[in-house]
Amino acid sequence: MTRIKRRSALATAAGAALGAGIAAAGPAAAATGTRTGAPDAPRGAADPLRVDIVLFDGVEELDVFGPFEVFAGAAAMGHPVRVRLVTGGVPARVTLAFGTQVQVAQEWDPEETDVIVVPGGGFRDRNRPGIWPEIRRGVLTRRLREAARRGPTLVGVCTGVVLLHAAGLVGTRPCTTHTGARQHLRDEGCDVRNVRVVDDGDLVSAGGVSSGIDGALHLLARDVSPKAATDVEYLLEFEQRGTPLRTGVRSD
Repeated sequence: MTRIKRRSALATAAGAALGAGIAAAGPAAAATGTRTGAPDAPRGAADPLRVDIVLFDGVEELDVFGPFEVFAGAAAMGHPVRVRLVTGGVPARVTLAFGTQVQVAQEWDPEETDVIVVPGGGFRDRNRPGIWPEIRRGVLTRRLREAARRGPTLVGVCTGVVLLHAAGLVGTRPCTTHTGARQHLRDEGCDVRNVRVVDDGDLVSAGGVSSGIDGALHLLARDVSPKAATDVEYLLEFEQRGTPLRTGVRSD
């Protein structure tokens, strides 16, 4: 593994994130549409893995910034990745579960993404900001359905999987979610597995809050390269927990 100076690499990742008002890291996408990363067709600077993480009021901080750190760190280390924080509509100031405020500068254009990460939050109290108000409003769920028709990989983190299911994008497919929400999804007819990460092709789900890091590392290895994932593990001083359950294979 390439040796790096951890402090300078972290500074580079942070600078990349802040340089566009919190939202961009890595080279701009030059291509449209989606594709599946494959060992015989490695990505390059002109064809980065384009990742959008969708924010809304009440999302868990680690659901957002765990995956963001993985993808932004990969971009800072020279791997072909671009990650943005977006809202389900126009740019806005978003207040996360523990009060962190983020000014999201990017207007969401699902045609310019390969991966859509949906974090969770607010599952226990249906009257607080989080997934339930978003489900009731129906705007984000509609936008997710529209985006899914273009074929990106959908990644549900924690109770973000509940939101994806409410949008009609999980159904009876294999998935996982936070332990406190698994019975809810089982009652909804979902095929819930007691594992940390489930890879069902174009639907990837990660269990509890910190498992978003594991899910992001798995996706990085799958759609960019195993080296990209191990480089980021070294950068973050983090090792993936468990073995992702692969139940589906995505086709081009």
